[in-house]
Amino acid sequence: MSRTKVGVISLGCSKNLVDTEVMLGHLDRAGCVFVQDVAEADVLIVNTCGFIDAAREESVRTILDAARLKTTGRLKRLVVAGCMVQRFRDELTRELAGDVDAFVGLDELDAIVEATQSARPAAAPAIRNDLPILGATGPRTSPSESRLSRYLYDASTPRKLATPPWTAFVKIAEGCDHTCSFCAIPSFRGAFRSRSADDVVAEAEALSRRGVKELNLIAQDSSHFGRDRGDEGGLAGLLARLNAVPDLRWLRVHYLYPNTVTDRLIETMARCGRVVKYVDMPLQHAHPEMLKRMRRGGSTESHLDLLGRFRRAMPDAAMRSTFIVGFPGETEKEFEELVAFVEAARFDHLGVFTYSHEDGTSAHRADDDIPKRLKALRRDRLMSVQQRIAFEKNETRVGTTAEVLVEGAHPETEHLLVGRASTQAPDVDGQILLNDGYADPGTFARVLLTETAGYDLVGRIIGAA
Repeated sequence: MSRTKVGVISLGCSKNLVDTEVMLGHLDRAGCVFVQDVAEADVLIVNTCGFIDAAREESVRTILDAARLKTTGRLKRLVVAGCMVQRFRDELTRELAGDVDAFVGLDELDAIVEATQSARPAAAPAIRNDLPILGATGPRTSPSESRLSRYLYDASTPRKLATPPWTAFVKIAEGCDHTCSFCAIPSFRGAFRSRSADDVVAEAEALSRRGVKELNLIAQDSSHFGRDRGDEGGLAGLLARLNAVPDLRWLRVHYLYPNTVTDRLIETMARCGRVVKYVDMPLQHAHPEMLKRMRRGGSTESHLDLLGRFRRAMPDAAMRSTFIVGFPGETEKEFEELVAFVEAARFDHLGVFTYSHEDGTSAHRADDDIPKRLKALRRDRLMSVQQRIAFEKNETRVGTTAEVLVEGAHPETEHLLVGRASTQAPDVDGQILLNDGYADPGTFARVLLTETAGYDLVGRIIGAA
């Protein structure tokens, strides 16, 4: 008897990707066969993102495209999982009853095998080209306790990596206790809850034994790790322990929250040799009044002071942040202060997003009064400033050497290898283009940087690292 062929489409952030890998782990234990080409799948799982309008639009388009495979391909069963299910289960069930065979929320990842193997025949889909973008317009019920996720995976949870075998994301906590006025995540991901440090270390050791060399630690607020459990060591204590895990080469921390960063954390990141000198700290804005309206706190001065503390401890650290433009009431003066701050801060990597008016957030009570065109213009202006800074920083690196994790052939040409320095995180930052020399994927090479290529750098391999 042939085994079920399963295809998976994972949308959204790296935290969502870990959820996908947990589902893959359960399916792998059940003997499923995984296919890269969704047209070859008997069962297709779409793990959705429900964060903002644009993410939900992508999720909806993906679901509808997948449903068509029931009539044009071999697909027998379509399963929709993830954040959008957790946030909008009733609406999705009502709108997609004829297209989707099962819905799996954030607390039901271990039920994915049953969801893919139910004997209930797949309904013939009604082929449609659109679907209301959930939460974008119209009334909706307020968040209820039943919709708040409580799940937290652990080191014993089956997991099949969807990343290259030398790198992995490790979710050290779930949920969020902050009340940022633009963010709906606490309304469906639930309250902040940390894993135990022992459990995270156990998973890191297991991943290391499987050949993982690079760990990317993720949470909604990584610097808050352990405080909800009364763990006085917090993230600093966890990093010190992970720094001793055999065979791990790089440890990278994502999503520090400025108000929960301590001097001890900065000192630990600087002292631990395997913790890469990379500071990922979404700041969202710099004007104090804007930050108050965002329920964030801080100012240009406090942000620059915090960045300075990191730079004094780690002079060569790469700095990454994200900002929101077009938040309700953002004045030209407030935006210009943000531009001036980015000029002064000189980030290595930066993401800029236009504000999304999200139902279920406190900011939704205000008028979404910044026109879309102006939001886009402000985003483009800020990114043009950052582009100049990033290109200038890359120019200063020409002629230096870097330790590079080689990741294989360039997707567009076999004549180039690609890799990343420790100051470049997977998927979100630039790369190193290797035009001379060879090293196996998943190994570390010493690279002489010879020229720039926009956000990327070009180099030649001069030895093993």
